[in-house]
Amino acid sequence: MEFGRVTTEELDQVNFSLPPDREETTRLLLSKPRQNKPQIFVGCAKWGRKDWIGKVYPKGTKEADFLKLYAQHFNCIELNATFYRIPTIAQTAGWKNKVGDNFQFAPKFTDQITHMKRLKDAQEITDRFLEGISGFGNNLGPVFLMPHPGMGPKTAETMEAYIEALPKDIKLFVELRHAEWFENQEAFKKIFDIFEKHKAGSIITDASGRRDCVHMRLTTPEAFIRFVGNGLHPSDYTRVDEWVQRIKKWIEQGIEKVYFFMHQHEEIHSPELARYVIQQLNKHCGTEIPEPKFVEEQSELFGEVKKAPAKKKAAAKKTSTRSKKSE
Repeated sequence: MEFGRVTTEELDQVNFSLPPDREETTRLLLSKPRQNKPQIFVGCAKWGRKDWIGKVYPKGTKEADFLKLYAQHFNCIELNATFYRIPTIAQTAGWKNKVGDNFQFAPKFTDQITHMKRLKDAQEITDRFLEGISGFGNNLGPVFLMPHPGMGPKTAETMEAYIEALPKDIKLFVELRHAEWFENQEAFKKIFDIFEKHKAGSIITDASGRRDCVHMRLTTPEAFIRFVGNGLHPSDYTRVDEWVQRIKKWIEQGIEKVYFFMHQHEEIHSPELARYVIQQLNKHCGTEIPEPKFVEEQSELFGEVKKAPAKKKAAAKKTSTRSKKSE
């Protein structure tokens, strides 16, 4: 994932501290009945790469078996493949048959809707997309919409009209990229109030070069976090640690579900850091998420997980830089 990439020199200047929760987030969480055991999902944005063989998956693993093996390690996946091509029911049903009952697919709306049509006159394409992902059945998790990064506050009505027309039985989350949404507090309030009104979740994207996207405004009692690491840099671990403490706070306030998706600029590193997320959630939040067990050869690439905390450094205080690239 290229979004928010910064240079090595810039990385040491980034302030990775999470902002405080917005008042609306606290109000929303405390207004809901407290859940005894919220559901926590942790996963990656790919279910396999050839360079995971012998490290994450056993030697000799075929690509056709990647998803089946991935689902033995993680309980969800952020499915960016649907952004580039609308799947058929046969495809999604085939993927569903390779995972367990509790596994969740989080497909991304196709770029034909968000980037080509920019949410206008997109009913026919939307119907085809929704039909395609219906093959996931009860394994369909959140469906996420990333409007074109050029869609700023002037398009609020277009976004609302599109969201309002969607079926009410899909779990929708929206990710905003246009910087003005975060710079203009009136526009920010307007669009996030729209999301809350229509029970659409808001995605928080934690990337080095776009700290404004770490907005900490939940619009439903569920969180969808896209975390973009930097190749197992020590700050990746300290950032995860802070997220775990924030999730712990949200659990105490009554959050119902958390989806935490791990990205790296080089996705070869995602499984290891996603496993660290699971370890820390289980340790600090009382969750019981099964911990991934990679093949023995993983130590050659990732190093022993027990050593990971020793690699941490205090995150330097920092200024944000922006990347124009997106995913």
